[in-house]
Parts: sequence; C-alpha cells; structure tokens
Amino acid sequence: MSLTRAIPPFVIRPWRADDVAQIVQLFHETVHAINANDYSAQQLDAWAPTLSSAEQDKQETRFLSLLSSRLSYVAERNGTILGFADATNDGYLDHLYTHRNYQGIGVASTLVQTVEGKIIALGVPRVTTDASITARPFFERRGYRVVQPQMVTVRGVTMQNFRMEKWLHS
Repeated sequence: MSLTRAIPPFVIRPWRADDVAQIVQLFHETVHAINANDYSAQQLDAWAPTLSSAEQDKQETRFLSLLSSRLSYVAERNGTILGFADATNDGYLDHLYTHRNYQGIGVASTLVQTVEGKIIALGVPRVTTDASITARPFFERRGYRVVQPQMVTVRGVTMQNFRMEKWLHS
C-alpha cells in the first residue's frame, strides 16, 4: 500500500492588493525555511531581510508595485495564500514561492502552469527565470534547462543561481 499526501483543495486566481501582507510574509518565511540547506544565513538575510515593521512596509510597497505590473497569481485556500507567482509580459518568471507548509502538493506546479499559459496567450515563445539552487530541480522537471550559472549580489552579499529557460508550445 502506498501512502500519498492529501492535497488540500486550492484555487489559482489573480492576485489582489489585499494579498500583499500575506505574500511578503510567505516570501520571507519560504526563503528562510526552504532555502536554508543551499544558502548561508547571511545569504538568506540578504535575500529576505528580517521583517521589522519598517521592512514589512518597504517590502509591501515593493511587491505592490511589482505585482501590479505583471502577470501575478496566487494559490489560495480559505483565505490563506499558499503560494504566488509573477511574470513579465515578455516571459520572465520572477517570483515563484510556495508556503513552507504546502510544499510538494502541486501549488508551484499549478502556478507555473497558469503563468506559462498566460505567456503563451501573449504569443511569447519562451519563458526565462533565475532559479535558486533549491528551485533548479523543480524547474528541470518542468522542462527548463540551465542557460548559465550565475553569481548575483544582493544587498552586498554574493550567491549563486541559474538562468534557466523553457521554450513554450501553443
């Protein structure tokens, strides 16, 4: 007998401005919980700084601006944001984060599928992303390939990620 993890029902919907506080919290917690095996504490703090009230406000303003100008979606269940993704109209998938308690149940896959569908509808033939060490295997399973490893500097701290791409078919 095989045991499978029950997948709670969730919906994918366009993000709303009133989601932003949850999105910022999810981003911070996910980076620190999920990426801790692949990045140092200093790198994690540069990537997602501690959320003081001033930093929370700063991050909410930043995400409001970013998500408002992009193809932005959330996975939601009973008012709780389980994950979010956004992409530019030219096919750059910028953010893809799943809440640490909802990893491995299809949230990220469903979000990526939704965003890729929107990119295809715009007539864009390729999606690109800068994937973390942690996310690279996820993207490879979805047909992305590494274009090049990169060393990026965030808030004065250097860390590795991977420029990846996937050619889309309509």
